[in-house]
Amino acid sequence: MKNSLAVIATTAALSSLFTLNAAAEVTRLEITSTQPYGTFRAGNYTIIQATLHGQLSPKEKIPGLEKAPLNEAGQVEYSTKLVLTIPTDKSRGNGALLIDVPNRGKAYASALYNSPRDEPFQSGTFEQGTGFLQDNGFSVAEVYWELGQGANLPSFIDADNQRKYVEGVGFAIMRDAGIFLAHAAQDSKGNANPLAGMISRTLASGKSQTGRFLKSFLLNGFNMAGPQRVFDGMHVFVSGSGLLPIMQTGSGPTSSGNGTPNFTNPELPGVHDGLLTIGEITAQVVARGEVAPKMMLITTSTDYYSLRASLGRTGAEGQTDQALPANVRMYDIASSSHVLIPLKPPHCTLLPGSLDWTPVSRATFLRLDQWVGSNAPPPATQLMPLERASATPATLKAPNNLPNAVIQVPKLDADGNALGGVRLPDLVAPLGTHGGQNAPETRCSLMGSYIPFAKDANQRAANNDLRLSVAERYKNRDDYVNRIRGAALSLLESGFLLQDDAAVIVQAAAATRAFGELKPNPNAR
Repeated sequence: MKNSLAVIATTAALSSLFTLNAAAEVTRLEITSTQPYGTFRAGNYTIIQATLHGQLSPKEKIPGLEKAPLNEAGQVEYSTKLVLTIPTDKSRGNGALLIDVPNRGKAYASALYNSPRDEPFQSGTFEQGTGFLQDNGFSVAEVYWELGQGANLPSFIDADNQRKYVEGVGFAIMRDAGIFLAHAAQDSKGNANPLAGMISRTLASGKSQTGRFLKSFLLNGFNMAGPQRVFDGMHVFVSGSGLLPIMQTGSGPTSSGNGTPNFTNPELPGVHDGLLTIGEITAQVVARGEVAPKMMLITTSTDYYSLRASLGRTGAEGQTDQALPANVRMYDIASSSHVLIPLKPPHCTLLPGSLDWTPVSRATFLRLDQWVGSNAPPPATQLMPLERASATPATLKAPNNLPNAVIQVPKLDADGNALGGVRLPDLVAPLGTHGGQNAPETRCSLMGSYIPFAKDANQRAANNDLRLSVAERYKNRDDYVNRIRGAALSLLESGFLLQDDAAVIVQAAAATRAFGELKPNPNAR
C-alpha cells in the first residue's frame, strides 16, 4: 500500500511539475477580443481573438534555432495568432479540444465540419454554417504557425548578410499551444487559460498542406512535450502522400511549405523526398518509445490524379499497399474532389466536382473522437481499388528521385465513376460522372469535374453519349429518391453518415430537377 501511495504521489508531483514547465513555454496569452459567437445545442459559444507569446530553448533540435537572438532568460521568443471558439459555459463542452491547423493562414475547421451542402465553405471562414462542431460541444482552436501567415518566427542574419527565418518553430508553436490550452491553468504571467479545466482529450485537424504538416509534426517528434502527448487523435484530410519541408531556415516572405509538386513543377523538392506512408511514419514514432495517436486519413479521387496519393499507400516502389498500423484508418471518398467550388471558373473546361464530402468528414470526426475518448471501434478502412495511371486522364508523374515509384489512380465503372471506397448516396444513385480530371490540369485539377447524364435517350443520342440517360436509369423521381434513401441508410449503418446529414441528402434528392420542374397542384388551396 505504501509503495502504491508513493507511486501515486510521485506521479502527481511529476504531473504538476510538467504542467508548470509546459505552461512556462507559453509566456503570455494576450486576449484582444471576446465576442458572442452563437447559440447551439450545447449552449452559447464565445469567439476569442488572441496572441500567444512563447519561448524555446536554443538547444532544441530545430534547424537554425541556435542562431536566433536570445532574450534575457537565454531563450528564443516567438508569437502567433490564436482564435478560440469555445462554450461560454465551461460545463457545456464535451471535453474535446479540436486544434485546427490553418492552411496558408486560413482557418479550415468551419469549411471541413460546418459547411452546408449547397454553398460549400471555403477556407478562411469562421461562419457557423451547420453548427456541427458547436452542437456537439467541441472547443476549437486555430493556432497559426506559418511564416508570413500570422506567426512571428525567430530569425537571424546569416554569413551572406541575408535574413533567415527558423521555420521549424511552426511545429514547436503547435506543440506548446496544444499543451498549454489542454493542460495549463494560466500562463507564466498569471493570465488565465480560457480552456482551463475543460479538456480531457485533444484532436488535430489538417487539410492538404496542413495534413502534411501533421504527418511531419508527428514524424519529427513534436507530438510529445516531455512525457505528455500533444494530440490524442489526428484527422488528416486530402494530404496526398509526402511531408511538409519546414524543418529548415527560409528567406521568406512565405513559407517553404507553401508549394506542392504540380503539373507545372513536378520536381518541387521537400514533399516526396522522405517517408511516404503513414505506416513508415508510425514505425518511427513507436521506435522512439512514443504512443502514436489514433489517426484517420481521408483521400479523394482527385488526390490520386494530382497529388500522387497512391504513394501514401504503396510507398516509393511497386503497386502493393503497405499494411496499416492498428492506430490508423484510411478512407477514400469515391469520385470526390480535393476542393469544393460552387461555380465553374471560366478558365476550366468542365463543371467542378460536386460530391459534397463534408457529411463523411463530420461522421468520421465524431467516430475519431469516440475512438480516442472511449476506444469505440471506428469503421474499417475503406479504399478504392487502383490501377497504374495512363496518359489519359492527365496524372502527375512520379518525381525523378523515386525511379521505382508507380503512380496509380482509381479504377472506374462504365460511367466513369470510381469503384470501391466510401460511396456517397449521390454516387450510388448518380445523375452524372463525378470526380474525373478537369482541364487545364495546371489550374483546375484539384476541383475535379462533374459531367451530368443526358435527360433521356434522345438527348443522349444527340450528344453521342454512351452513358445511360437519367430516364433510362430511373423509373421516376420516387425511384431515384428511394435509391438515395437506401444508400443513406447503408452509410448510417456503417458509420460514415449522421442522421442530420442523411435527412439533408434525401431532401436534396426529393427536390432535384433532373426529372423536370416540380409542378404546382392546381387544386391546392
